[in-house]
Amino acid sequence: MSEEFVLKTEDLTKHYGGVRALEGANFQLKKGEHVAIMGDNGAGKSTFVRQITGVEQRTRGTVIFDGQEVDFKGPIEARESGIETVFQTLALADHLDVPDNLFLGREKTKWNWLGPFRLLDYKAMRKDTMAALEKTGVKIPNIHNTIEKMSGGQRQCVAIARTASFHSKLTIMDEPTAALGVQETKQVENIIRQLKDQGEPLILVSHNMRQVFDLVDRIVVFRRGQICANLDIKSGDYSGEDVVSYITGAKTGAEYESTS
Repeated sequence: MSEEFVLKTEDLTKHYGGVRALEGANFQLKKGEHVAIMGDNGAGKSTFVRQITGVEQRTRGTVIFDGQEVDFKGPIEARESGIETVFQTLALADHLDVPDNLFLGREKTKWNWLGPFRLLDYKAMRKDTMAALEKTGVKIPNIHNTIEKMSGGQRQCVAIARTASFHSKLTIMDEPTAALGVQETKQVENIIRQLKDQGEPLILVSHNMRQVFDLVDRIVVFRRGQICANLDIKSGDYSGEDVVSYITGAKTGAEYESTS
């Protein structure tokens, strides 16, 4: 695989019994590139993300990440390899507070002279949590509240802050603003722009046409479990109407001219 690509899938397929949720997805993402995945409900967008991140095991196909063929056994393994993901389900621990969620699986410790035992460094995690929230513009009135006591918007912001707070080789956001208000949506979009400025590649799953045209370089359209279009929107050759036409099937056949 060319050094310019951070992610490539070949014939990525997922069947649930007789249901073909994803079929033969060939996808490429360049380093530093921001790509949106769009499609109607049930088109295969989230299924595609689950196969990349190891949430589910694919029926067949190949995933090449950072120059290596990978077969992640779960999202933690994907994260350890450099993929940070905001899932639609958020994947937060409801009984834990904000610092514990931000550092879940990568806790800071102190007093390592205790041999195999470690003490968590809560002070450092709280300090870094405040810095992360400030950096991302996320406002949480009380970081010591457990996630279960927060609104849907606050939960979403915690998940996004967790993803954006750690340097990654690839960030994936699956409908990150679906449950957010106007101001919270602006915060998330600013985070996405920060990632672009830092040269971090991004896959954004979204139904928001305005958001997509404002934030990404390219749109990949899924329809009935297959990739049906690849649109270089920075070229100015495509409009929202074109995207809708591919989503509904009125248009077909947009090839991978921008990544080949």
